[in-house]
Parts: sequence; structure tokens; C-alpha cells
Amino acid sequence: MAKFMVDFNKLIDDYVYRENRPKSIGRYYPSEAGTCIRKVWYSYKYPQQIKTDTLKIFEMGNVMHDFIVRVLKSEKMKDVKLLESELPFKLPMENFLISGRVDDVFLIKSSGKTFVAEIKSSKMLNMIKKPQKHNVMQLQLYMFATGIHNGLLVYIEKNTLQAKVFEINFDEDIIKEILNRFNELHDSLLTNNIPPAEARINKSDIGWMCNYCEYKEKCDKED
Repeated sequence: MAKFMVDFNKLIDDYVYRENRPKSIGRYYPSEAGTCIRKVWYSYKYPQQIKTDTLKIFEMGNVMHDFIVRVLKSEKMKDVKLLESELPFKLPMENFLISGRVDDVFLIKSSGKTFVAEIKSSKMLNMIKKPQKHNVMQLQLYMFATGIHNGLLVYIEKNTLQAKVFEINFDEDIIKEILNRFNELHDSLLTNNIPPAEARINKSDIGWMCNYCEYKEKCDKED
């Protein structure tokens, strides 16, 4: 059998690669709302090139979302109408800006209710017993930005396309917590004061983030 001369692994690596661009202090993103605050601080102060394997995980998330968009747009979906997908927004605060994109906004015709949906890919759906807090915080920001106070967190298993859905109610207290966190992040970036190692301190809740953090070695040495 003749050897095929196209290296598809390299093609995929080249496709997902994107040049790392330093972040601007004062512009923050919904995905950072529930992430370890020290890791976010590092990402502004010491930007690193994202590893190809991580970029591939992000790309799989995009694939899952594209699939859900096709489902919601399908003529087979008689009771669901997709209103928006990848909806950009900006939230100007007093000292900073939060910007991002809402995955999907759709209408359930029978109930007349409009929902904001955040789509997440999952390796093992049976491991998800409840909505993950950092995902909930991200969705809360989307509800806050759009004024649509009905939220859905949708986890899709990559291998089976099975879904687990959690309905999330808008919570003003969580929004206050998020804005306080961004204020803390903003102040610590301006004053160059490193925030606490949140994931390491709060191991029971977000300690798993340390296992995937590109700044783990630097963070361990810091203290």
C-alpha cells in the first residue's frame, strides 16, 4: 500500500493554531468570571502561547456548538426557534469593560419563553452531577447582558452526543459576586499585587483547575 504523503495531524495543528495576543487590562471576559483569579491575573501579566492540545479541546467545543446550532435551526424543530447565535455584547462598568459572545438565544413557541443557552462539551457526561459553578457564573453574565433571565446550561458528551441540561435562574447575588471579582482582578492588575491562589485554597470546589493550569509551577513557587 502506497504511503499517503499528507500529514493530517500537522494539517489539524496548523488549522487550530492561533497567535497569542496579550490581553488588555480593563477588558475582561465572561469565561474568566469563575476561573481561579490568580490564573486570570497571570494570563494578563505573563501571557503564554496556548498549547496545541488545548486549542484542539477548544475546537471540539466549537464543533459541538455548531452541531447544536444546526439542530436548533432544523425544520424538524417545530417548537423551537433560534433567535441568535454567537451574539456579541459589551458591558461597560465604571472602571472596566466586560465583553463576550452569547452561545445561543432561542424561543420555545409553546410556552413563549426565551432562553439563553451556554453549550459545553463533556468527555464523560455521567461525571456531571450538577452545573459547574464557573459555567453558571458565565451564563449569569449572559443573562445579565441580554436581559433574558431564563438560562440553560447544556453539556454534550463528545462520543455519544447525549445531552444533560440544567435550567439556571437569574441571580442578582451571583452578578454582584462576579462584578466584585472583576473589580478585585482589575485593582490587583493595576497595582501589580498578585491575588490569592484561589484554586489551591479552595480545593474542594475548584482545586481541579490546578491540574490544567499552565501557571501551576510559577504559582507554586510564588508562595
